[in-house]
Amino acid sequence: MIGLIQRVSEASVTVDEKVIGEIGHGMVVLLGVEKDDGDAEIEKLANKLCRYRMFCDSDGKMNLNIEQVGGAMLVISQFTLVADTQKGNRPGFSRGASPSHGKNVYLRFVNTLKKKGMSVQTGEFGADMKVALVNDGPVTFQFQV
Repeated sequence: MIGLIQRVSEASVTVDEKVIGEIGHGMVVLLGVEKDDGDAEIEKLANKLCRYRMFCDSDGKMNLNIEQVGGAMLVISQFTLVADTQKGNRPGFSRGASPSHGKNVYLRFVNTLKKKGMSVQTGEFGADMKVALVNDGPVTFQFQV
């Protein structure tokens, strides 16, 4: 499982010209699911994101996590994160989860975040989405679990 996270001052996701998810201050989570991902990866990444200190304290240092700043998460499925880009000029997706497994893991990941008390908005799995965000910093991190 790969998570690309960005600290944002605002973000939204649109499908068919309709905003289906939006947040203010918080993080956008672009989530790539690999074919062998399951409960262990879901729990590990969810815990990491909830605890990750990427928000600034009063001294301007990244010492606070999303809960401490009252932030929200916008979680977007993004299968291209698991692409193999090492050979040729076209990405390979052999590591990626099947659509049904990917959707199942994505939904379980979102549910896990909610159970941990996070305010979570989502995109629509498999849809053609337009994601708009203001990256605060910019601050971007990648996690692979």
